[in-house]
Amino acid sequence: MPVDPRIVELLAEAERTDPRPLETLSVAEARARGGSVNIAPALPLEPVADVQDLVIDTLPPIAARIYRPRTGAHPLLVYFHGGGWVVGSVANSDAFSRALANASGCAVLSVEYRLAPEDRYPAAADDAYAATRWSADHASELGIDPARIAVGGSSAGGNLAAVVALMARERGAPKIAFQLLHVPVTDHDFETSSYRANATGYGLTRDGMRWFWDHYAPDPKLRSEPYASPLRAKDLSGLPRAHLVTAECDPLRDEGKAYAARLLEAGVPTTYVEYPGMVHGFTGMAVTIPMGRTAIDDMGAALRSALG
Repeated sequence: MPVDPRIVELLAEAERTDPRPLETLSVAEARARGGSVNIAPALPLEPVADVQDLVIDTLPPIAARIYRPRTGAHPLLVYFHGGGWVVGSVANSDAFSRALANASGCAVLSVEYRLAPEDRYPAAADDAYAATRWSADHASELGIDPARIAVGGSSAGGNLAAVVALMARERGAPKIAFQLLHVPVTDHDFETSSYRANATGYGLTRDGMRWFWDHYAPDPKLRSEPYASPLRAKDLSGLPRAHLVTAECDPLRDEGKAYAARLLEAGVPTTYVEYPGMVHGFTGMAVTIPMGRTAIDDMGAALRSALG
């Protein structure tokens, strides 16, 4: 179906406000703008029972923020924000993390992984794994159940969540119960049908994704490694069950759908949901776009079902 007409209005407003394509910006300019486009009012800051900033004691240390939707012991979602591995932050994803904590009943640990180009691949993946391993090792002091730890992320963060699941399987720890992959980057093939159909005009563009990859993993050989492009992993068996979300009018749609199919083929219980008429950043538009709120609630329900 065509893109939701309310999204068309938001995209047009963003174009009038700042027509510069992402690939023409410096890294500092892209970070100041917030990424590809800034197209919607921020999600409301939902109240949660507790929010705590902390430093994960690894080398290098990693800043993080944990959200607890209620008192008592919780399952935990280790969450990695989006932004093409170049922009984004824990602060920028604060509203989404709160909403997901409340929707899921899980504590959410939002991780401030290192960004490119200052720290290129595999720095972000290494940080994501280190933060997840640390969470399991420090479960008692975090007040979470080490048997109910999930990894999740949005866009580039969805890439990192998938990669952490691969790393944990191959390294034998930590035990991950679930992976939540929200509009994830799983490959670097810019010639898929969804890349061609949605190359421009829908917020995230094909040239914008090339810009992100050029900063994160400029060496084409490295991009084909499974820890950069998990769709290229030879074996996906033995991974935790998954819930994978895509948007119909997103350049990344096909690689997300292909990853869900590969998981199912490998015997991994996986639910796949494609939201019609939506663009890459649609959950950030939940104030204006009801389907954005629906997707957040659906992700919360998937986490509740998997983790209890």
